[in-house]
Amino acid sequence: MTEFAEKARAAEKAMRALFPPTPLQRNVHLSERYKADIWLKREDLSPVRSYKLRGAFNAMRKALEGATEAPVFVCASAGNHAQGVAFACRHFGVRGVIFMPVTTPDQKIGKTRIFGGENIEIRLTGDYFDNTLASAQAYCREAGGHFLAPFDDEDVIEGQASVAVEMMSVLYHTPDLVILPVGGGGLAAGVVSFLRETAPGIGFRFVEPAGGASLTAALAEGGPATLPKVDTFVDGAAVARIGARTFERLRGIDPAHVLLAPEDRICTTILDLLNVEGIVLEPAGAMSVDVLPALAEEIEGKSVICVTSGGNFDFERLPEVKERAQRFSGVKKYFILRMPQRPGALRDFLDLLGPEDDIARFEYLKKSARNFGTVLIGIETTEARNFAALFARMEAQGLTYRDITEDPTLADFLI
Repeated sequence: MTEFAEKARAAEKAMRALFPPTPLQRNVHLSERYKADIWLKREDLSPVRSYKLRGAFNAMRKALEGATEAPVFVCASAGNHAQGVAFACRHFGVRGVIFMPVTTPDQKIGKTRIFGGENIEIRLTGDYFDNTLASAQAYCREAGGHFLAPFDDEDVIEGQASVAVEMMSVLYHTPDLVILPVGGGGLAAGVVSFLRETAPGIGFRFVEPAGGASLTAALAEGGPATLPKVDTFVDGAAVARIGARTFERLRGIDPAHVLLAPEDRICTTILDLLNVEGIVLEPAGAMSVDVLPALAEEIEGKSVICVTSGGNFDFERLPEVKERAQRFSGVKKYFILRMPQRPGALRDFLDLLGPEDDIARFEYLKKSARNFGTVLIGIETTEARNFAALFARMEAQGLTYRDITEDPTLADFLI
């Protein structure tokens, strides 16, 4: 066994003082759908509902080894890393200072405080994460603290590799494929490094959000590259720049093995797992399952492990997730309609709707001295094909409209 594998096994063994292994569960529903043997590594069932606890614990454990006095542990995070650090601080009985953006939802702040108790201090600073990170690093230098990076750290990578150690200790056979979500790369780097050394025949597929494809950019550039813009919807994996250390462990992968998951499509996967399986996943946690349709032919008859990396889902986001899923599936559209300003015009429009069409939004302001007014309207239906029939009826009546569902500027501003 190589040095990295030995360290990963040591990290996994030490973690048993903190929490039991997360389940590796065969999913009958997905296995039957894709005619494959599909397993879910349920990191959403860890004590903090994500794998981030592993890296934080291992980095903290190693920092405390041989230390005569425990340092102050410092981190910057708006979510899973903060909760993992808080939990580990309480376990070791050490002090932690966690910097979070002012815009962090109260739910995440509250959970972090519960996990850390009296061992942590939460400081809210900065509207954006870069400002929060700068404040945390400045404080760490001034206080002589130990900074806990979320992914770009060898001890963190070793800790995340414990996911693979657990998988292989309970699975009665070697899987053909492991599907890994990628943000900063800590989880992927750890799992790949361990399995390459201990089970070299396993294949890998990597998934990152379409609006935060930092691994794709790094592979194209030959090294970590900063994305000019990031969609933060998949907050657990929306990283502008992959880590330098994590990328070194992923450098040789085939770019064709990196798949992009559109944010709206991820929403359909979240709802499917929630409604059919009762599994609650955050957007990043659903990515490995989200790409199964794209891999359907490749995985038929094979054994596949999907790492569901987190389940910290705020149910206040559920309406947004449902909205985005409907729009991706084509069963909900928004458009701007030019409507005659005359009595009965609205009734005439309603007569054009089909039996499965429903108005979800309607905004109209009558303007004086004009023959036509503008309407913002949202329509829900049961089948995407119903819209073609509706639009054909509208055009036959001479109505002018503009579909703004896929227009990011107008949709963000008006919807």
